[in-house]
Amino acid sequence: MQQQSNIPGFTEITQAAPIANNTHGGRAKCLQRLIRLDMPVPKTLALSFDAVHAIAAGDPANTEAMIDSFGDALVSVRPSSQDPDWGGPGAILNIGMNTRRHKELAQELGDAAANALYLRFIQAFAVHVARLDPDMFDLPDNPTSEALQDMLHAYQDETDAEFPQDPAKQLSDVLRSMARAWEGTTARLLRQAKGAPADAGLGLIVQQMALGVGKGECGSGVIQFADDITGMPRIKGRYLSQSQGRDALTQEKGALYLTHDDRGPSLEDLCPDCFAKLKQYGEISRQRLREEMQIEFTISKNCLHILDAVRIPRRSRAAVRIAVTLAKDGIISREEALMRIEPRALSELLHHQIDPEGPRDVFQQGIAASPGAASGRIVFSANAAQASQARGEDCILVRRETTPEDVRGMNAAVGVLTAKGGMTSHAAVIARGLGLPCVVGAMGMEVDRRDKTITAEDGRVFKEGDVITIDGTAGQALAGTAEMLEPALDGAFRQLMEWADHACDIGIRANADTPADARIARKFNAQGIGLCRTEHMFFEQERLTVMREMIFADTSEDRAEALGQLLPMQREDFVELFGIMQGKPVCIRLLDPPLHEFLPAHREGQRELAEALDLPVSDVTRRVDALREYNPMLGMRGVRLGITVPEIYDMQARAIFEATVIASKNGAPVVPEIMIPLVSATHEVDLVKTRVDAVAAAVRVEQGHDFDYRLGVMVETPRAALRAGDIAQNAAFLSFGTNDLTQMTYGMSRDDAGRFMSNYVQQGVFPEDPFHMLDTEGVGELLTIGAERGRAARKDVVLSICGEHGGNPESIAFCRSAGFDYVSCSPYRVPVARLAAAQLAVEIPDR
Repeated sequence: MQQQSNIPGFTEITQAAPIANNTHGGRAKCLQRLIRLDMPVPKTLALSFDAVHAIAAGDPANTEAMIDSFGDALVSVRPSSQDPDWGGPGAILNIGMNTRRHKELAQELGDAAANALYLRFIQAFAVHVARLDPDMFDLPDNPTSEALQDMLHAYQDETDAEFPQDPAKQLSDVLRSMARAWEGTTARLLRQAKGAPADAGLGLIVQQMALGVGKGECGSGVIQFADDITGMPRIKGRYLSQSQGRDALTQEKGALYLTHDDRGPSLEDLCPDCFAKLKQYGEISRQRLREEMQIEFTISKNCLHILDAVRIPRRSRAAVRIAVTLAKDGIISREEALMRIEPRALSELLHHQIDPEGPRDVFQQGIAASPGAASGRIVFSANAAQASQARGEDCILVRRETTPEDVRGMNAAVGVLTAKGGMTSHAAVIARGLGLPCVVGAMGMEVDRRDKTITAEDGRVFKEGDVITIDGTAGQALAGTAEMLEPALDGAFRQLMEWADHACDIGIRANADTPADARIARKFNAQGIGLCRTEHMFFEQERLTVMREMIFADTSEDRAEALGQLLPMQREDFVELFGIMQGKPVCIRLLDPPLHEFLPAHREGQRELAEALDLPVSDVTRRVDALREYNPMLGMRGVRLGITVPEIYDMQARAIFEATVIASKNGAPVVPEIMIPLVSATHEVDLVKTRVDAVAAAVRVEQGHDFDYRLGVMVETPRAALRAGDIAQNAAFLSFGTNDLTQMTYGMSRDDAGRFMSNYVQQGVFPEDPFHMLDTEGVGELLTIGAERGRAARKDVVLSICGEHGGNPESIAFCRSAGFDYVSCSPYRVPVARLAAAQLAVEIPDR
């Protein structure tokens, strides 16, 4: 059919018709491909984005010409957006049905079938076009003539007009209604939430009906040939006799099995020829459309009609297996397989996930801070978590917000839930490093530590010992135990990661604080450790007591004596880290947090500490108060602590160098990287370097063994970024800590930002949460300045980022363009970073 001059884009879909995704939408283009593959697709007309926009604006559509082109057949209208995931108005079937056509079909198909067709159209037209109350137009169980007359009368009563009888008028009203619905505010916001641009276009297709009801075998169904959860080959779907559209998916009663099944009748038994053709079309779609497709079909008088085919909706584990299998079968390239997987979706494969088909009793919504899911009994303290672990019981640690002292409790728990915090709060960062499911910022939840209860936003009260489930992927807390899916680190995942490594052109390291973290990093093929936060090694009970003795020491000699007890513990940790990493680089950050974080904040803990140190409680309280700062994150921490209390960094440097000697004798040579935190002045680096060099010289003499090491700086203050040229002269590497750098650039606490950040993003103050998505304009400019000035002063300086942004695809793209050498992220985000980096290399071959 030729284009109608008064409706631009009105085209019959044929093999050679000018149909494209960006003019007519994905459904129209897919139907054209099916037609080219000689599938029995009913006659279809496509309206372009421009035509639909014109209809929404009030231009009349030449529906008389459209209806005439179909003869006396009924038609349906379906949406065709550029991306099927963007959705669109619901399909409307049986347009053209009127009193005359009803009478003809009653003679041809029988009263019941004709009534059902007419009733369905009246209901859809009344609800979606005339916008009448849906409760008045429920479809009856028995499509009698009386029920039909009742619905026609209901329509007339509500509109003061008879139900429209002219098919062209019916089609015109349907097209206008769907076009205007797409351009309405609600629909625009919904599709923008799915990633669609605000001005995304909608195409519409008008298709001849294959009725699916009547004499002989008639019905409708959907079929696919791969499982949407696992990706394994499997025939899956439903078929329902005497039905239309996607009724088979919504009506449980009467649906048939697809393949032969001893439990009941199947489509394969009922209509073997149609079933064989569906299998054939499924394989053709896979080979020629290069995708696993879900096919929508209708059988009318034993004849098969293909109405549509869409990419199978799938879970992440299925997406990986399908992409890898298609590549292995030579249908797509390895590069295309890499590009088909959303990097963030890999997180779903690495952890337990709640079964999407199981029940879900959500009692609290928060921020999805660390992916995965776990069930356990509620506990409110680190001690309770460790006791639960000792009993062999899984537990969920619930806190208002966590502190470094809670790390041991987090290690003992299977999940974490906090009322406060955001994506880079303490709980979120540590949970991601441990691979624990974590939900933070559950602001409507009240945590009562004294009564050991939590009160949810919906009023439900949960006590210590009650079982709950944490879904860190969706940011939800659920009552009771949920059904789980196992992690999917199978052959398909490993193959995809192998292909990613071949393509990747930027280094990917892991932030790993413990030997357990390092093993996970190795498991996910990290190229080294980019950040080892040594403070996390001090929070085990035995070490914490010694650390507190050091804090309470009055002289340098006493501090050195206490730190001498920590030295062998630190050395042992480093020896194990070096052994696990087998010669790969390990970057160790010297102690960063302020000393008050190692002291108990509550009265009960202070009494216990006084007893352990044989001191009056008042002495402990005074020391805790003396160390308390108005703004501890901007106080005596990092390099300031190392210069003020130099014995700490001396001990750590000695532990690193002694471990280096031991590990180098037992395996591959080790060249440790020592990182100075929170630098803002060049002379700070000079002071620390002098002492570290002296310790290195002493260890070389004592051990009679030479070794190399590299000293670098963690750039996390704006001044350090601006003075990177000076700092780089004494630094072998500059590693940008984007968590603190973002916090200091914005003057905004990352732990408290969750209270207002969503509101800020909604109102457009920030396009995204800058603690979750790297601010490439503000913070990014500091990174660029620091990188350029550092490289200008020292050409061989190694550049990296090691904040939580390091695992984000957007951050990796920025780092590649800025010439960074590597990024470092939580161990469980390493696969995400590897795939994101590979996609960037495939997308932009020339760096």
